[in-house]
Amino acid sequence: MQNLNFPRVFWLDGSQRNQARWRSEAGLPAPEKVILADDRLKADAALRLAREGASILWQGDYQNARFLLQAMARRLDRAPRAGSEQKPKTAAGAFQQHRQRQGERAQLLARLLVPLTADYRIPLARGQAVQAACREVFGEASEDSVLSLRELLAVISAHEWRKKGIPVPAVEGRIYPHYGVFSPVRGEYVDLLATAPLPAGCELAFDIGTGTGLLAFAALKLWPRAFATASDIDDACVGVVRDNTDSNGFTLGARAGELPERVCGRPGLALLSTSRASGANSRLAATSPIAISTIAIIARWPMPPETSCG
Repeated sequence: MQNLNFPRVFWLDGSQRNQARWRSEAGLPAPEKVILADDRLKADAALRLAREGASILWQGDYQNARFLLQAMARRLDRAPRAGSEQKPKTAAGAFQQHRQRQGERAQLLARLLVPLTADYRIPLARGQAVQAACREVFGEASEDSVLSLRELLAVISAHEWRKKGIPVPAVEGRIYPHYGVFSPVRGEYVDLLATAPLPAGCELAFDIGTGTGLLAFAALKLWPRAFATASDIDDACVGVVRDNTDSNGFTLGARAGELPERVCGRPGLALLSTSRASGANSRLAATSPIAISTIAIIARWPMPPETSCG
C-alpha cells in the first residue's frame, strides 16, 4: 500500500513510469531527474551524469554499485589541477574552500541510488541482507523505496557498531552508537579530559554536544561525586545516551526533554534533550552559541555553596 504523504521518486523504465518512496534521513529532497544504469556504467560517466544533476538508480550487480561508488570517490578526492582554482589567501579561506569541496563531494556521491523492497531487501544481484539495519533506522515499512547507496552503507555500518560496540577504556566498558550519532572512534578528547589540569573541588560537569554520552560518562568515572549534564540539540541522542547509561552502569538524574536553569542534587547524569523544534533549543541557541557546535566539550566548575534542589 502506497503512502503518498511521504516524498516520492519517479523514473521511466522504457515507456513505463514507476515510483517509490524516497528515503533520506538527512532530509535531502527527492531527486527530480532519475536515470537507470547497470554494470556497463563507468565512474567517469557516472560523475558526468551526477554533475549534470541526474541521479542514477542502479539496476545491476549490487557489489558492482559499491565498487562504482568507491571509484567515483577516488576521482573526486584527486588533487585539483594546478591553476584550476584560485588559491585561498587565508586559513579561513582555505577552510571554507575545503568545506565547499566536501559538500560538493557528498552531493555527487549521494546521486547513486539503490532500490529497497517493502520488506527491506535489495532486489539486485548479490544484494546483502540489510533488513535488521534498516528497521533500526527506518522502522517497519509497507512499500518499496529508493535511497542513496551512500546512506544505505552508513546505515549498515551503524548497525554493526550498535551490535558490537566500541571499547572505551575511560569508561571501563563499551559505547554503542546509533545511526546519525558520531561514533567515539577518536580517543584524543577523552585523553584530554583525563589529563587536563583542573581545579579541585569541582562538582558540575557539562558535556555539550554529547552524542553517545561518552565524555559525560568519562567525567563521572574521573570525578565520581560530580553531577554531569549531557546535552545535545538532536533528540536522537536521548535514546543513545539512555542505552549507553544502562549498559555502562550509570544512572540518569533528571528527566529527558527538560532544560533546567540549574543543576543540583545527588551525583548522577542529567540528560537534556534540546530538540531543534522545541522552545528550549531556541533559548539555548540564543544564549549560548557553543551549544549548537558539533564539537563536544566538557566544562567543570564548583557547585555553588548555597545551591538547593527545592
